[in-house]
Amino acid sequence: MPLLERLTFRSDASKQIYQYVERHGTAARHRTMDAVGLSADQFREELEWLLTKGYLEDDGGTLRIDLNAGSVEEHVGAEMQYTIRPARQEDFEGLVETIRAVTDEDTYVVAESIAERLLYEDAVMRHNTVESRVFFVATIDGEVVGWAHLDLPQVEKLQCAAQLTVGVREEVRHNGIGSRLLGRGLDWADANGYHKVYNSVPATNDAALSFLESHGWETEGIRREHYEVEDTLVDEVMMAYTFTDG
Repeated sequence: MPLLERLTFRSDASKQIYQYVERHGTAARHRTMDAVGLSADQFREELEWLLTKGYLEDDGGTLRIDLNAGSVEEHVGAEMQYTIRPARQEDFEGLVETIRAVTDEDTYVVAESIAERLLYEDAVMRHNTVESRVFFVATIDGEVVGWAHLDLPQVEKLQCAAQLTVGVREEVRHNGIGSRLLGRGLDWADANGYHKVYNSVPATNDAALSFLESHGWETEGIRREHYEVEDTLVDEVMMAYTFTDG
């Protein structure tokens, strides 16, 4: 799929196939055909159109949405080697566990809500006419140790700003993983035409605020006593990164 182009379908059948796969993260070909109630010939014809269009990809009979989220990158940190790549549905459990590990250590309310949303929807990547969700992950020996998440609204009047979250497990920090993940997320948003990205952090999360500021983020506003953390009302700091033309 050429970046995040707006979805258009040639028929109700192609739309039904896409929606079934998109809602489930991945789906077997035969189960998708049964779910949408198409004949084998009609299913093959409609699926071929979706594959040619770049909306779906077929990995040995397993269908998934194709977001063209970039390449796999290998990096060497101060203490370890790690990989930065687009997330896959197979990363689901490791991704949720990593988000929860980070939010257990640091107050990161937005990320907590993302983990709950993942569990509710049971799908890593999303792309439909209302919203898109893209994840990049950092892995060490195949295990997820960090993430960057982009919540990308598809409604035209909201399509100038995207929400970005990023987090890394405490035991592997100070290897440049967070900076690499943040960079992948920013590059993706910029390439898709977003004007800025934003993130909201409790005022008590000093490490997160310092990290974002060191990468060029600025405070856009503060909402007083917006969070309740351990029975204490805490301010929300609204941070943003604005892309410059050229």
